[in-house]
Amino acid sequence: MLYELTHLAMKLYTVPKALSILHDYTTGASARGRLLGCWETEHGVIVGRVLLLREFADVHALAEERQRILTSSNPFGVGEHLESFTVETYAPFPFVPPVRTGRYGDVYEFRTYELKVGGLTPTMAGWAAALPERTALFPLTTAMYGLDGIPRITHIWPFPSLDQRLAIRRESYERRIWPPENGPENIAHATSTIAIPAEFSPLH
Repeated sequence: MLYELTHLAMKLYTVPKALSILHDYTTGASARGRLLGCWETEHGVIVGRVLLLREFADVHALAEERQRILTSSNPFGVGEHLESFTVETYAPFPFVPPVRTGRYGDVYEFRTYELKVGGLTPTMAGWAAALPERTALFPLTTAMYGLDGIPRITHIWPFPSLDQRLAIRRESYERRIWPPENGPENIAHATSTIAIPAEFSPLH
């Protein structure tokens, strides 16, 4: 099982039009993979940005879809609205269960940590030890490591609200549940994105 995380940079004021097209592209008769989530980013660069998370059964299914996207003059069906896009491939941490769709929160946080050389194995070991207690506070959507590009991990967390996000994170720090051992020591660069689920998103 592999995950594909796509970042779509849309032309200003085109996101509402693009979302309805993306819905058809990712769930219609010709859809590839399984749509897990679609979000509109709320903070960061001031331009319409959409995130797509899809699941593929194996590398061959993912490669076929990647080829279709890269050779298309109308990628994702929203070419006229697109400024640019990036497509990333991930494998889930081996101890993290598959993504289960459903209602979990009104806001989602996407955190990507670019790792120092050799940092993946110790990072995953720390996560394996710390995650059970951390997810008792609130569930994790997924934690995964990149199979292309810069060595990195991306983890996705749902929260009921931004205030609840702050409260949950503060409690995890105060109780020394989080961050996991070997986590911060292996981060070379970190980014965080807050995103709001689209109406049709299976994760919402």
